[in-house]
Formats: sequence, C-alpha cells, structure tokens
Amino acid sequence: MDRRPFVKKLSFGASLALISSNKLFSSIYENEKFKLNYAPHLGMFENSAGKDEADQISFMSQMGFAAFEDNSMKSRSLSTQNKISKALENNNMSMGVFVAHKIYWDKPNLTSGDSSFREEFLKDIRDSVDVAKRVNAKWMTVVPGLLDQRKNISYQTSNVIETLKRASEILEPHGLVMVLEPLNFRDHPGLFLSRSPQAYQICKSVDSPSCKILFDIYHQQIQEGNLIPNIESCWDEIGYFQIGDNPGRKEPLTGEINYNNIFKFIKEKNFDGILGMEHGKSLSGIKGEKAIIDAYRRVDS
Repeated sequence: MDRRPFVKKLSFGASLALISSNKLFSSIYENEKFKLNYAPHLGMFENSAGKDEADQISFMSQMGFAAFEDNSMKSRSLSTQNKISKALENNNMSMGVFVAHKIYWDKPNLTSGDSSFREEFLKDIRDSVDVAKRVNAKWMTVVPGLLDQRKNISYQTSNVIETLKRASEILEPHGLVMVLEPLNFRDHPGLFLSRSPQAYQICKSVDSPSCKILFDIYHQQIQEGNLIPNIESCWDEIGYFQIGDNPGRKEPLTGEINYNNIFKFIKEKNFDGILGMEHGKSLSGIKGEKAIIDAYRRVDS
C-alpha cells in the first residue's frame, strides 16, 4: 500500500513515528486475513493510520480486516460517504451496518402504533436505501424504541411487527436487510427489545429476508447470558453480530466472555457475514491499537 499521500500531510516527526508504527504492524500482520469478517470503526486505529477516513480503511485492510462498520454513516456528508465507499472498494472490503432511523430513547414510537411515528420510520428506511446503495451496504440497524409500561406488551409487539412488515416491503426489492438489535436493560433501561428470543419471535412473525437479528454479544451477555445456546436457537434469523467484552465493553479477552469458543462456534456454522467491532480500547495510543489486533488474532485462531 502506498502511504506517501498521507505521510506528506504530517510533520516530519509525526511522519517518522507513523512510519515506524506501520513497519511494526506490517511486519507482524500484513496480508494475513482473519478467518471471520470483523469490522472496525473509524477512530479505532487513527493513532497508527492518521485521521483521514480513507487512510484508516487502508490500514484496517493491511492489518487483515475484510469489513468496516459505521453507525453514523447516514449522518455523514455525501462527499464523506462517497470517499468511504471508494476506499472500501479500493481495499476489497465490505460495508457493515449503519443506523437506519431516528431512535427514540425516551418515549414509545414503533410500539405505540401511532401512524405518524410509523410514517416517520418508513421514510427513514426509504432514505436509508439510498445511503446503502451509495456505500454498497447490505445491512442497517433498527432499534424499535421504548416500551410503554402502561400498555400490554402483546399489543406493542403487534404494532412493531406491522411496521417492520411494511419496512421489509421497501427493502426486499433492493436485497437490503434491517437487523433488529436487542439492547441490555442495564445500559438502556426501558427499551422494548432486549432479548434474543423476543427478536427471534418478531423476525419469524415478519417473515421476510429483509428482517433479521443483530446479535450483539456484549448486550446479550448482560441481558441473558447462555450465549452459544441462544445463538444456536436464533441461528436461522441472525443476520449480523456485534462484539464487545463485559465488563468494560472493550476488545475480546478483556472481560468474562469466552470469545475463543464463541467464534469457534460461529466459524463451524460457516457464517460468512460481518461481525462489527462495537467496542472501545483497553489501552490508549498505538499500544491500545496493537492490543486490539493481538486480541483478534488470538480469538480468531
């Protein structure tokens, strides 16, 4: 990979430090692809690659990552979206999820059955089709919002299913998939969707290839545990994974989750989708960035 364009933008001292760090990484990892499609975020390697989005994506590829994830893609400028899309194409990398719609953290929306909330959501989905085509994405994240504590959950579930059926009708002709993300009750108290069996039931009811589960391993360790049996039970409706250890939501091997066994199980199921690296770093600076890559090398073996 030619690093001259972005090295020129740096001061002489910073350039030497960057070249030194990249030589260290390259000598260990370059061209050694991971077995699973782990997807880093922007900022995860900016101490090693610089702040430019295209340079960060090139660095990810050089370190062996075959995918990229950006929750904020929809809110980025058109020029940045196009720049990221081109960088992914140049590095033969896949685009992971972005958040498809406005998430209501503080009041019921999709659970309410209110037509104005439903139409707002469906407009967001239509707009997300354009974003997905622009950045060559297949998946987009959906969070159905807050639970109404004063209304029976069965009514709310029916409201969510009806809205998701209509959203699926928008996505299906384009081969796009919304993935429903259950979030844990500790970090996000009061949300409607929190458990993998609940997401499974909803996806079965929607009955569309455009409505699947985003199984976030961090969230489900907190919410329900029993990770491998729950992944197996949900398998035919899982479209996407996200990663983070617990406690701390940092890279694998920094907490209690046995990622060696989980990734072994996922590999044995021949999963060829994306696993988003939605977590922080246990260490700062270049040392922390190397620690992330080291951790993924260990759990990917």
